[in-house]
Amino acid sequence: MRTDSFALRHIGPKESDIQEMLATVGVDSLDQLIYETIPDEIRLKSPLNLPSALSENEFAEHIGKLAAKNKVFKTYIGLGYHQAILPAVIQRNILENPGWYTAYTPYQAEIAQGRLEALLNFQTMVSDLTGMELANASLLDESTSAAEAMALLFAIREKDQKKNEVVKYFISEEVLPQTISLLQTRATPLGIELVIGDHTTFDFSEEYFGAMLQYPGKSGEVFNYGEFVANCKKAQIKTVVAADILSLVKLQAPGELGVDVVVGTTQRFGIPLGYGGPHAAYFATREEYKRSIPGRIIGVTKDTNGNRALRMALQTREQHIKRDKATSNICTAQVLLAVMAGMYAVYHGPKGLEYIANTVHNSAVTLSHQLESLGYQQLNKTYFDTISIKADAAKIQQLADSKEINFYYPDAETVVIALNETTTVADLNAIISIFAEVSKKEVSVISELRCDTTITTDLSRKTDFLTNEVFNSYHSETELMRYIKKLERKDLSLNHSMIALGSCTMKLNAASEMLPLSNPKWGNIHPFVPVEQAEGYQIVLKRLEDQLTEITGFAGTSLQPNSGAQGEYAGLMVIRAYHESRGDSHRNICLIPSSAHGTNPASAVMAGMKVVVTKATKEGNIDLDDLREKTLKHKDNLAALMVTYPSTHGVFESSIKEITKLIHDNGGQVYMDGANMNAQVGLTNPGNIGADVCHLNLHKTFAIPHGGGGPGVGPICVAKQLLPFLPGNPVIKTGGEQAITAISSAPWGSSLVCLISYGYITMLGSKGLQQSTEYAILNANYIKFRLKEHYQTLYSGERGRAAHEMIIDCRPFKTNGIEVVDIAKRLMDYGFHAPTVSFPVAGTLMIEPTESESKAELDRFCDALISIRKEISDSSTEDENNILKNAPHTMAMLTSDTWEFPYTREQAAFPLEYVADNKFWPTVRRVDDAYGDRNLICTCDPIEEYMEA
Repeated sequence: MRTDSFALRHIGPKESDIQEMLATVGVDSLDQLIYETIPDEIRLKSPLNLPSALSENEFAEHIGKLAAKNKVFKTYIGLGYHQAILPAVIQRNILENPGWYTAYTPYQAEIAQGRLEALLNFQTMVSDLTGMELANASLLDESTSAAEAMALLFAIREKDQKKNEVVKYFISEEVLPQTISLLQTRATPLGIELVIGDHTTFDFSEEYFGAMLQYPGKSGEVFNYGEFVANCKKAQIKTVVAADILSLVKLQAPGELGVDVVVGTTQRFGIPLGYGGPHAAYFATREEYKRSIPGRIIGVTKDTNGNRALRMALQTREQHIKRDKATSNICTAQVLLAVMAGMYAVYHGPKGLEYIANTVHNSAVTLSHQLESLGYQQLNKTYFDTISIKADAAKIQQLADSKEINFYYPDAETVVIALNETTTVADLNAIISIFAEVSKKEVSVISELRCDTTITTDLSRKTDFLTNEVFNSYHSETELMRYIKKLERKDLSLNHSMIALGSCTMKLNAASEMLPLSNPKWGNIHPFVPVEQAEGYQIVLKRLEDQLTEITGFAGTSLQPNSGAQGEYAGLMVIRAYHESRGDSHRNICLIPSSAHGTNPASAVMAGMKVVVTKATKEGNIDLDDLREKTLKHKDNLAALMVTYPSTHGVFESSIKEITKLIHDNGGQVYMDGANMNAQVGLTNPGNIGADVCHLNLHKTFAIPHGGGGPGVGPICVAKQLLPFLPGNPVIKTGGEQAITAISSAPWGSSLVCLISYGYITMLGSKGLQQSTEYAILNANYIKFRLKEHYQTLYSGERGRAAHEMIIDCRPFKTNGIEVVDIAKRLMDYGFHAPTVSFPVAGTLMIEPTESESKAELDRFCDALISIRKEISDSSTEDENNILKNAPHTMAMLTSDTWEFPYTREQAAFPLEYVADNKFWPTVRRVDDAYGDRNLICTCDPIEEYMEA
């Protein structure tokens, strides 16, 4: 065995197992299987043009040399990003721990109680600090969160406002520039008119439905918004405040002012800068808006025994259910980062956060005092951590650059300095020396911080926060380490067993891909530093763009979208801009097959398009006759077709080129959803089938971990005619010549985790990437044939093959009183996470094994499903006290003195021999979804308050 081959470590099936697997599938070779799976006319005629694969050791040396090209200056730019200290106990036990980063979104609550508790802590932290009643479990970044707030306020306008078509939204000029840019992107297709101005001269006209403020402002000034918010209420104008979360330790909570939504980022709670992300944004609002809040909410409920349990609450709000009626297309959150930020608050507690906030503020006060003593004017009267100095910016910048220090220079006469948790007295003296040298005055060295404050009584925080026990219990490393481990043991992740989720591609996140994330030369780069300071990042990001462009067969790539749903939206906005550039702004019809991902119609509506749904045939393919009829009917206004390929049903449709030609012949563009790229890489590609743009899920096909529901990255790859419209950024130039405004906060989105996909592609090379696709297809078809005597596969290709995923039909088991959810819960007893439940067809399981799983693991999974099939046969509608309805079975049940079930304890907990060797115990019984929605509790309240509900 070649020990230096990354492909051999990444791909699961052993060479000795492959022939047996091929025989089971009924083919002589892997080439034959691929020939029978993918239509020959769309196959690539030559290998991908990529450099030879590097070994893991070679990649480690390579990525280390690139890291050394980054210049890590002391950076005080601010603008929503601040260097923070990641406690080592959180870095080692969460960020670097596959028990946390390989977990899936907690749809199966019984085996995700640890992650759910960590997210409940996050929500509690946000609610406490913002003074709001309800917070969600994170969003993508601050700017995206602000855009979601604007959309929410637009959707919940008063009746008379909707009747009178009130569409104006005020934005303070103190709002961060990247947020304003993203708001411009989101506002236009929704018909919202943005007005940017001075909040002190706002006229509170009835023409406005909402207003947004920054707290503190972008240059550091802290404004008292109490009167502004009160006047807005009188005029039926709802308000959004974007708040720095650390400042809320010292400043009055926005909720106390009566605002409607508070948004922001938790990056400075221990999360690396990472050249822009990923970072967990927060979104907090009033309970009356709970049905409209975007993203996920973690709530408290009870299990079958009445014990406290956690789950994702109010799931009917989600876009995959509401589709084009959804208020948002949010899919991926930033769960891993939210968990880390929440643990930062748990570790430090309220007293620790007060110490950190006081130190940062005192540093700013000290610096301001010293610079004023040198004769400089400090413009901010009230501030938390950021001061604004009147000075010759060019002279300061020249000297600061020579001393490897970054400030923010908004104009030729202003220098803005944003201090942070890492700032020391020595750092302050270095800053003072620069200004002293420029002013030609003798420097006064400081030895300690001043303890006075500029925060006036009316702006000071007077309420307690983080009073819950969890924030006051784990302040030593030993205690926090054990708490994290306790939660980890409650979650089933990829480090325990295969997670065969269709469409979600839960593949190996290789350690060699993950290691660079811990390197401070990657972690401590601010997204708005001059690009020459980020040479290593620029090389990696450009090479990754080129790799993805080659893989997709397109002309260019933007890495800015930081989720798959955001990639969908970005692709459609680029198509929209293309049509407008040609004078075709009337083209607004988007055709979407009925089998499409739920985010597709939601994204189309957000992009200002009208959704027209096309039918599917009984075989699960696009109904060509219906598509042709609707294309011709709408040809004058056709903007795009959104298509998933291979289809959501796990089939390569042979008519795809005919479909794309039909759209092009009638003036439209083809958007291909890249969710199923794991079945294409190296064998075919979107450009080859005639698409014009696709998004890629780097957290699926290209090995970024799911992290319990995020981070995700959703770059878009485009054909030549769409290149000019790739998204830009208002601070750092990026994108096309006619770039659309921002899609996410940072110029290159979640740059830090792009290192993972770069490593994945670089270590696999052209051959390894193609092999990965081939073995993903082999593994799926192996499962299909192993299960064929026990379960019906709903859809197959023309030659009876599945792509990289398959759907098994569980609806016939209703005659035995068994629903698909019962199978999902019973799989937990066998040590497996359920495949995707009831998507895209209700009452089914969608299975995708990925190429990373071995034959032995595939066999264990198949054995489990076959055993469950026998259990189904033994069940009946007359008796619900059966092994499936009672699943999952907890340790508490098995060790109880009483056992009132018509099957043995061994059958319940150890149904197959392999289970005993590696038993996973669900920590709660089946959760009560309805109870949790009726009694919505979304913070970690004391158990007494929960029981009273």
